[in-house]
Amino acid sequence: MTTDAEIYARTTSNRLLIADFLESLDDTQWQVQTLCAGWTVGHLAAHLVQPMLVGFGRFFVVSLRYRGDTDRTVDHFTRRLARKPRGELIGLLREHAADRVNPPRVGPLGPFADTCVHLRDIARPLGLAADVPVEDWRILLDYLVSPGVAPALVPPGRLDGLELVATDTEWRGGSGELVTGTAEALGMAACGRAAAIDDLRGPGRDILLGRLP
Repeated sequence: MTTDAEIYARTTSNRLLIADFLESLDDTQWQVQTLCAGWTVGHLAAHLVQPMLVGFGRFFVVSLRYRGDTDRTVDHFTRRLARKPRGELIGLLREHAADRVNPPRVGPLGPFADTCVHLRDIARPLGLAADVPVEDWRILLDYLVSPGVAPALVPPGRLDGLELVATDTEWRGGSGELVTGTAEALGMAACGRAAAIDDLRGPGRDILLGRLP
């Protein structure tokens, strides 16, 4: 079983990896649309530092403006932080890489999941291979198929009746119609990224596609 301490350590490592990756991009790439609708690379860079810079109290107060709508509140802070210069955002990500963020309901696995999924939200549209270690995807997949997974990551019913099997590492989870692919593609699809569906195979693939937004 993976401990919270290990999750925090992996999250730190991934934030530093993402900072290096962001620094390698040019100005044009910084403006490319990511897999997160309406957000460019710059927006996602801002979003990745948001949990370390915006405390729960401040987040709650602002959420009242949006009648408790978490998505709109997150978008509010993301767009405000995205006004910062590119170099400052990357510097903040490095500076706060080791911060231990433990949000309600999801705990340390939430920020960890963000590092895995959002790196690929950026890299996939750019056609780049940047990714976290496959072991991180194995840990995340264990969580994504668990009964306690946060609905914001995997809504109820999305993976029902499906068996996911990774082709690049020894991992499988769930039961039912088979869906195979790399651990990254399985994780991205489970988190609602339709762009990963083309990398999957098996009779359960189209079932999963039909459940994505």
